[in-house]
Amino acid sequence: MKTVLSFFLCVTGLVSFAGEGYKIGDVVNPEFKLKNTDGKMVGLADYSTAKGFIVVFTCNACPYAKAYQDRLVALDKQFKSQGYPVIAINPNDPAVVPAESYTEMVSVAREKSFSFPYLFDDKNQVYKVFGATNTPHVFVLQKSGQGLVVKYTGAIDNNYQDASKVTLPYLENAVKALISGKNPVPETTKAIGCGVKSKA
Repeated sequence: MKTVLSFFLCVTGLVSFAGEGYKIGDVVNPEFKLKNTDGKMVGLADYSTAKGFIVVFTCNACPYAKAYQDRLVALDKQFKSQGYPVIAINPNDPAVVPAESYTEMVSVAREKSFSFPYLFDDKNQVYKVFGATNTPHVFVLQKSGQGLVVKYTGAIDNNYQDASKVTLPYLENAVKALISGKNPVPETTKAIGCGVKSKA
């Protein structure tokens, strides 16, 4: 199993994982800290009692991302108490898309009553380490003796337009499988959404 080096190495320029990202079975380094919409710096290492995480790269303006906002709130409500909170990260550069500014993130989080952190990847580095290509793009992580292991990556479900017509709730099924002691099936799906907007 491959262990990916720390985010610190990436931002200092010693190692670059752009274009590679995490795969199923990789161990995620949790040491990054990003600014939440409440002004606090938040990272995965802050959640000592979590059994894992639903890390979602999402944004303010993409129609796909906006369609999933309420579903993410519902998923956080469903799984946070079972040890799998949602951690949302905006990877987009507001210099490319002004609507992706931190100020607008604060407004979106307030308007949609986000019950989870909505973090700003202001240096456009964390999404590269993960290998996120779209908004939304999901990575389900599970704690183990080795660290945080990637167990599922890809789409939230198979119908972004209408939650009532979803027939394959990939993300929900993946987390339920982990809670029951099984591996998700499928482990990967294609992330459907807008491409990440970055000058880098």
